[in-house]
Amino acid sequence: METPTAAATMPTSRKVLCAVYAAISVAALIATWSQNVAYFNGTPGVPQGLGSFFAETRVTPASRSITVDILFFFLAAAIFMVIESRKHGVTFVWAYILGGGLIAVSVTFPLFLIAREMRLLTSDASEVRILDTGLLAIVSAATVGLSIWVDAGP
Repeated sequence: METPTAAATMPTSRKVLCAVYAAISVAALIATWSQNVAYFNGTPGVPQGLGSFFAETRVTPASRSITVDILFFFLAAAIFMVIESRKHGVTFVWAYILGGGLIAVSVTFPLFLIAREMRLLTSDASEVRILDTGLLAIVSAATVGLSIWVDAGP
């Protein structure tokens, strides 16, 4: 007798959540790397480009604010990922963390969350209140809108 696959035994609510995380990861990859490619196409090489890139994160108070915000989010996410990976047996946690620094934390953190959900098969997803759903929809729409606005440039 065959044992069911993880996806087959996963409750629908968890499958939907994993699909949302996957969509966020893909959208983040496109949004961040379209800008990274455009940026590095205008530089003489990777070492100089990286130097310029990081220098430009410190140019204005706004760029410093968002950079520090991302750095502290990355730290909190890394701590969460390590603790949750040990608790639930998610492998390769440091690949997610390293990938967050090299690719984008907005890409790898949702991928980690998918891996975590795959380990939590035995229970249904937490009960989310209608207010939570509405507020998360607003935050999601604002994030997408701001990402499009930022990516469009001046």
